[in-house]
Amino acid sequence: MLRECGRPPVIERRPAPVAADGQVAITVAAVPITPLDLLCASGTSYFGTPATPYVPGVQGVGHLSDGTAVWFATSAGMRPGDGSMAGAVAVPAGDVVQLPPGAPLELVAALGLSAVAAHEALHAAGDPAGRDVVVLGAGGVVGQAAIQLARLAGARTVIAVARSAEALAWAADLGATVTLPLTEVDRLPAADLVIDPIFGTAAAAALRALRPGGTLVNLGSAAGATAPIDSAVLRGGSLRVVGYTNNSLTPARREAVLTKIAENAAAGRLLVTHRPVPFARVAEAWNTPGRTVLTF
Repeated sequence: MLRECGRPPVIERRPAPVAADGQVAITVAAVPITPLDLLCASGTSYFGTPATPYVPGVQGVGHLSDGTAVWFATSAGMRPGDGSMAGAVAVPAGDVVQLPPGAPLELVAALGLSAVAAHEALHAAGDPAGRDVVVLGAGGVVGQAAIQLARLAGARTVIAVARSAEALAWAADLGATVTLPLTEVDRLPAADLVIDPIFGTAAAAALRALRPGGTLVNLGSAAGATAPIDSAVLRGGSLRVVGYTNNSLTPARREAVLTKIAENAAAGRLLVTHRPVPFARVAEAWNTPGRTVLTF
């Protein structure tokens, strides 16, 4: 339960919610702590300050009463109501996606909407097959997913940019053709598409590497809320800068992409680094770097 914006949630006991008409009861198995959760709980998000107290968590995985494995979404922190960080939830049926047999729940929780965003960003400018793709922030969940999804989609090359040597080595293991430290982003080879979850000066440098008609898709600002973009670069190359958010997805499209993500995870084609933490330790895990998955 988040009782005060800017502070970690606390564990509280309360009766299990009863599903109303149009809702589905779910026993929760795992919930990721995502940047959106932290942003909403800070009280500084573009959705406004949420009413407290509320249960945070915009997504999770669990089981229906008949044992069916599902992924589900909530609007906690964005609109009034409780979220996924509870042992049991009741959510609208339209926000529930049945998972394929054998889907690894903890991994699906770690991937979740971050992988959905990576997939949709890759396709925001058409089919990535045969294209040279730059992935900024390759050490994050969106970046890791984008590398693998680009290769699965038939990208010609995938150039991964990250801060640490460890992240770059992992990016190569995931299938990146070229890896480049963030400090050397000005040395990017020519590309057709940039997946950008970080923005800032790196995004400006990546724009300069785009071929004429290329596209940069921004879906985050981990490195800065603004970027020093040169108008001449945009106009000279007839470049496109596209902003992406999962909030623009229809439930049907989200379900289709999430199902594909879960199928790839079940087949061992999609991985992401994450750290499982028991639910009772949510307070200490709240602001830990990397993807934490609360387990029940």
